[in-house]
Amino acid sequence: MFHVEQLNTLLQQVRPQLVAYLALLERWQNAVNLVSKSTLPDAWQRHIVDSAQLFPLLPAGTKTLVDMGSGAGFPGLVLAVLTQAQMNPPPTVTLIESDTKKCLFLKEVARQIHVPVTILNQRLETCEQRPSDVITARALASLDQLLGWAKPFLTPISTCLFLKGEEVDTEIASIEHKAVIEKIHSLTHPRGCILKITEVK
Repeated sequence: MFHVEQLNTLLQQVRPQLVAYLALLERWQNAVNLVSKSTLPDAWQRHIVDSAQLFPLLPAGTKTLVDMGSGAGFPGLVLAVLTQAQMNPPPTVTLIESDTKKCLFLKEVARQIHVPVTILNQRLETCEQRPSDVITARALASLDQLLGWAKPFLTPISTCLFLKGEEVDTEIASIEHKAVIEKIHSLTHPRGCILKITEVK
């Protein structure tokens, strides 16, 4: 796992794209409720850095990444920017979002900052099989629900990376799925964490 300083150095390399991303976020926010308005003044830390901390946890050789419930693109679109710049070849990134307006926002950001992503405007419950090396999600649902939604994307070697809050221990204790779960302290939230989950059954 990176330290904050290492993460910031990494982000500086793609800063123009991410600054343009946040400018579009602010411009669209009045028309489409993309993020909590209270987070906009500190959007770089609250959304960009929070999403980017997943990057060093991507397994070597990752070829496919699916982001569930992408919303405004956190963490999926931020990871697409970083992988495009840092990995050769970069993985294909698929963003899944049921809200049509948010999908339009994602398409516009991807177009303007020149990041190739696939955007699926559909509900997670209706997704077809799409085997993926990595499945991500942020502030979306309970852990058990996330693992249920991830089923169409899981393979025996898939890794799930979920950004979770302070109720995480309760969620881990109540899951019905068998899996290997590693809890990693968040770099951005004192009571937050990242769950790295493998061998989901």
